[in-house]
Amino acid sequence: MIEKQKKVRKYNVGKSSSKTMRSASLDTISGLYERFCNYKQTEGVSQRTLKDYQSHFHYLMKFLDDEDISRKEMTRDVFREYISWMLYEQGLSPVTVNVRLRTLRAFLRFCFKEGYIEHPIHEDLKILRTPQDLIESFTVEEIRQLLSVIDKESYTGFRDALIIQFLLDTMVRVSELVAIRRENVNLDDGFVKLEATETKTRRARLVPLSARTIVILKEYLKETKEFESEYLFLTYEGSPLSADTVRWTLRQIGQATNITKKRVSPHTFRHTGALLYIMNGGDPFSLQKILGHSDMSMTRKYIQMTDIDVKAQHDMFSPLNSIF
Repeated sequence: MIEKQKKVRKYNVGKSSSKTMRSASLDTISGLYERFCNYKQTEGVSQRTLKDYQSHFHYLMKFLDDEDISRKEMTRDVFREYISWMLYEQGLSPVTVNVRLRTLRAFLRFCFKEGYIEHPIHEDLKILRTPQDLIESFTVEEIRQLLSVIDKESYTGFRDALIIQFLLDTMVRVSELVAIRRENVNLDDGFVKLEATETKTRRARLVPLSARTIVILKEYLKETKEFESEYLFLTYEGSPLSADTVRWTLRQIGQATNITKKRVSPHTFRHTGALLYIMNGGDPFSLQKILGHSDMSMTRKYIQMTDIDVKAQHDMFSPLNSIF
């Protein structure tokens, strides 16, 4: 590993004085990274993204033994060694490494464009190749099993069954789900509005609701009106649900069934909804808009079909069906 200079300070985003930031940003990686995060904040990135940036930087500092390095020590070889350390010493998967690598590349690109480093190091740090595995999704029978173990006579059971149906129908992310307010729900027109501040792409979008979901939502809205909360999905005490609570609840529902080989999570329902949308005759372009993807490449990953799915589609739409 490179020879390190004496320890300057631990990374502490947003808490240093402007004087400290100005002096540190010219000399150390932690100061530069702080300036990078402040710059990203002015671009309007979400708090969740900023939190991820901090987490990724702490992991880099772990590799550096929590010691700052100077701008001159920020070389291509240092960061290649960091990638190797993540892969072979920490045992991280290429997918996980790529998540941290994308943040690192964005940081180094910022440093080069702002003139803090002389060479475009980010261009030499390539995203790792990963296997193109099928994205996990539920079968129709598995969804029925999950719904069957829920006690829909209780408030929490009724709400949990609605959440599963809502996730499948709208294909929203869990962070978007828990941020929905009652005023965002338009049952007359059959849409839910997702605010730009709560979406991953920072763009507002309208998500359509099916007639079945509208019927159950009407009942749920009446049930929760007495809580007088601005949020849609609530605990039995009337507090807004958190994303972690939704994840935990779905895991508990999964454990009550014999579905053991698949992860029962909000994202699996999002994948499943996307696949069923296409299987039922939906087109990928409207699906892309519903999912909130900025390009079609991500949408294609969501609608990968198993061999059984392809066989079923072929049976329905074989060219021979129009001849014989």
